[in-house]
Amino acid sequence: MRFLFCLFLVQISWSQLTVQQSVNAFVQDAVNKHAKISFEAIDMESGEVISAYHENQAIPGASTTKLFSTASAFELLGENYRMKTTIYCDGFIDIDSVLHGNIWIRGGGDVSLGSKFFSFENQELQFLVAWTDSLKAKGIKFIEGAVIADASDFGYEGTPETWHSGDVGNYYGALAGGINFYDNTVKLKFNTGNNGTKAHFVGMFPEVPGFHLDNQVLAANVSSDETIVYGDAFELNRSIKGTLPSHATNFIVKGSMPDPENQLAIEWVKVLLLHGIQVEDGAKGYRLHQKELHANSYDNKIRLFQVEGETVKNIANWTNLKSVNVFADGLVNALAYQKTGKGNLTTGLRVIHEFWKDKINLDGFLIHDGCGLSRSNLISANHFCSLLRYMSGSSHFEAFKGTLPIAGKTGTAKSLCKGEVGEGRVFAKSGSMQGVKSYAGYIDSSTGKKIAFAITVNDFSCSGNQLTVRMEKIFNALAQY
Repeated sequence: MRFLFCLFLVQISWSQLTVQQSVNAFVQDAVNKHAKISFEAIDMESGEVISAYHENQAIPGASTTKLFSTASAFELLGENYRMKTTIYCDGFIDIDSVLHGNIWIRGGGDVSLGSKFFSFENQELQFLVAWTDSLKAKGIKFIEGAVIADASDFGYEGTPETWHSGDVGNYYGALAGGINFYDNTVKLKFNTGNNGTKAHFVGMFPEVPGFHLDNQVLAANVSSDETIVYGDAFELNRSIKGTLPSHATNFIVKGSMPDPENQLAIEWVKVLLLHGIQVEDGAKGYRLHQKELHANSYDNKIRLFQVEGETVKNIANWTNLKSVNVFADGLVNALAYQKTGKGNLTTGLRVIHEFWKDKINLDGFLIHDGCGLSRSNLISANHFCSLLRYMSGSSHFEAFKGTLPIAGKTGTAKSLCKGEVGEGRVFAKSGSMQGVKSYAGYIDSSTGKKIAFAITVNDFSCSGNQLTVRMEKIFNALAQY
């Protein structure tokens, strides 16, 4: 028995040495000569540190930030919480089915509305047909006023100051607000000719009135979209630079939608007209028409119907699996709205900090968004591991862990540790932006150990993919621990 116990201790020591050796080799690699690295791996049951390197150094981690957004949503809202959109009218409906007043869309922050992640392709806006049918069922065949989209419960903070100007005009820089639909994106369509010639901008969907695009895109010998769209929230004058594949027809570039609130009213008016309901005063967004609409209250309006969005569990699943930025920030907004009645990002981040400060050590922790686009976010490996270990004791643990991509199998980790020991054993959120690479999550080792880990690297001197190959050696060592 004593011999077996000694053998067990030798095996543990050897495994730990192997992990530490892989970490040491990674740190000493020439590509990390000038890099900032924060790493930690812990035994979730005992809390013992298996291996660490500058684990308390808080640095930008890109999309691994989403772990705090999704974990907070599970804990504070619950798996089954749904964001809602409510339709009201003011005035009255006469015997001729004329509404003498306006239709109001009161946004409740639902990011799943008309999302490609919850709709069939090219059917994302079918919900507007269902809304139209609901109006008809209420006896409305003519609207004397306007369709007014109102996202004011969530405010209009606009683009976060810490976001890079080269991000906000692109699809991944779409802002979440009180009204969201179609993932708050637009599709910009181009035709291209010979290499070096200017691409031709041929149109967009949805069509945004007043939209102007300064097109500086050239055709080139490339195989994918290599453009950047510039333009802040609510800004209709935008520019696009870069290259697209030559001799392409109807090539789609996805950008962020300038004003989802106003655009939703426009799109519904179009559908209403197609189905025989005229809207005399057209579409209005509350932000643009606050002065004429005056202070808004729903106490004297008639609630017509309410639409529930997808559950927190389903939204969090896509947030982490495919790293959907607008979903992450939408969850933060939902936290703020549910807890304070003010659904803006600033308030949501404050709610997150207040919740976690008594549960884990937040020294040095700072986030400016919920998605990780901000390069001013500061999160250490220890912050991540503390969060991950806390969640392992939560009633929402299985749902939370189930949102994480699985190495070699799903989501953004589909190629990670492929064909290696870590395949199927590493459950991790990844984070990537120029000069930043990170992973954080769980590892179920071949010996039955349950491990939480996090690694973030800034300022490395190789490609992100090349750095990941080097990180995989650490993950595989942990998978055998």
